[in-house]
Amino acid sequence: MYQNYITGQTEFALSYEFKVPKDHITRLIDTFVDSIPQEVLLEADVATTGRPLSHPAIMLKILLFAYSRQTYSGRKIETMLEENLPMRWLARDHTYSYHTINNFRGSNHAARLIKRSFVYFTMALADHGLIKHDAFFIDGTKVKADANKYSFTWRRAVEKYHAKLQANVAELYDELVEKKVIQAMKPEMLKSSTGMEEITEQLETEIDQLNEEIKQEPKVIKGGSVKKQRRRFLKKIHRKFKQDLVPRAKKYEEAEDTFQGRNSYSKTDHDATFMCMKEDSMKNRELKPGYNLQVATHNQFVLDYALFSNPTDTRTLIPFLKQFHHLDFFNHIVADAGYGSEYNYTTIIDDLNKQPIIPYTTYQKEQKRKYQNDPTRPQNWQYNAKDDYFIDHQGVRFSFYRYSRRTDKYGFKRDFKLYRADKHQLTARLDQLAKTPSGRQRQMNVNPTWNYFKSKIKDTLSSEEGKAIYRRRKFDVEPVFGRMKRDFGVRRTHLRGQQGVKNDIGLVLMTMNLTKLGKLMAHWGVKLIEKRKNPNCNFIKLKITVRIFLLEAGKLLVFSQPLFCISKRATLVKIIKFWLIKQTKIKQIH
Repeated sequence: MYQNYITGQTEFALSYEFKVPKDHITRLIDTFVDSIPQEVLLEADVATTGRPLSHPAIMLKILLFAYSRQTYSGRKIETMLEENLPMRWLARDHTYSYHTINNFRGSNHAARLIKRSFVYFTMALADHGLIKHDAFFIDGTKVKADANKYSFTWRRAVEKYHAKLQANVAELYDELVEKKVIQAMKPEMLKSSTGMEEITEQLETEIDQLNEEIKQEPKVIKGGSVKKQRRRFLKKIHRKFKQDLVPRAKKYEEAEDTFQGRNSYSKTDHDATFMCMKEDSMKNRELKPGYNLQVATHNQFVLDYALFSNPTDTRTLIPFLKQFHHLDFFNHIVADAGYGSEYNYTTIIDDLNKQPIIPYTTYQKEQKRKYQNDPTRPQNWQYNAKDDYFIDHQGVRFSFYRYSRRTDKYGFKRDFKLYRADKHQLTARLDQLAKTPSGRQRQMNVNPTWNYFKSKIKDTLSSEEGKAIYRRRKFDVEPVFGRMKRDFGVRRTHLRGQQGVKNDIGLVLMTMNLTKLGKLMAHWGVKLIEKRKNPNCNFIKLKITVRIFLLEAGKLLVFSQPLFCISKRATLVKIIKFWLIKQTKIKQIH
């Protein structure tokens, strides 16, 4: 027996009704986007004529849900709008082409909307008690750019070949001036492509003039025409300028403008910089095009983010803090030793009036006994504050010599106190030790400001509060990058250009926040974000570690219950159940 088969069937009608579960991520995305005010969602200057634009709220919902399903391609998102039932429910059965989707997520309006969405998300977390005022945590990671691997352009190479080109132009210029082909020009003009183009125009004028003069010459000239020889020479130089020197000069100038202080950029994505990645499979520290992503987190929620082309974390901290929207909400700024510098400490403490819990580079090294007992370290030398001099471990005295100020390449000024070994020590041996191998007096520099900040940071990290806050950094900000790269598979960006990459990363981080919040809501069985705030909504969260010590047959058995967040009543019930289960298992063993 076979199933019924009708070849003439031309139509099949399917009736369905899809209802989204209450704990589905689409409901959270829908509620969160709708909670953003309309004046933020909509642009102020929108054309009143022509075809209406796609509503930003729907586009943002579509992208957030697609990113939550690890779908980053515009064509695949377009397919989801047709085939995925939760996506169709979220988009209200609207369909959009991948052109519309890609144009929106790379636009400036999307950039402003994504940044503002972090503001409202942080406010929602604060309203429901999910973040505290104690501290937030900063860390960075490198994200590969959507650029070719070997599309590098190095600044040192450009500067080297540009200098050679300018020297070649200077030689040709001197020869042309000597032969009275062109007029004298300013030296600055020769170094630019504009001056080279002016030389090319003068050569063209001279060649045209020679052509007119050659036409009036007789056809046969004994010994050859001198003007034709001159024209041949000028044509050769003109061809070199027009086809080689001027295009290369323009290319080098464009490259120098693209660098913007960086040492490299990618030809595929000009905003990407070649830097060392953490995912170094070959272990050879190969440079790859990428971006430096900085995030601020609290309780593993991303509060804000920023994208930099600078691979050094030290120079990204202050620009990131100045654009952080909830800086006044927190008391402490926590980061690892890669952010510890005098400039960062000065700005955070003096300008931002915040307390940094950021160790300096040598903090861990200075805690070791070997460092503290090392007599060669100036920190361990004997110091006389009254007369302001040092005595090293060999007995050489260093007296104050003068003040010194140094300015680094970023414009930050550091004040030093310069100490120099006295010329007339107590003995001839000390006089010899007070000199360098070349015969000059030994010197040492002391930075009082840096020593003050080091002492202040050391006291903060040594306190119980500082230890407790800094200990949270490892399990607060680090898992965010793990989720982004492992769970969401974002090890490489999906758009090009700093604006597009910034929007792409922002959508990923906001999706991570919403998925994490959705899991907490499903675990607790409560509604954390509503369209209207519920004043009676109060959550009591306790981090409880239950350890039961049982002494049986002379052996100490330790059973641990991991950390969990529950209410007081549920905590008591779980502890009782845990105790009874363990007691039953022990009785069965014995």
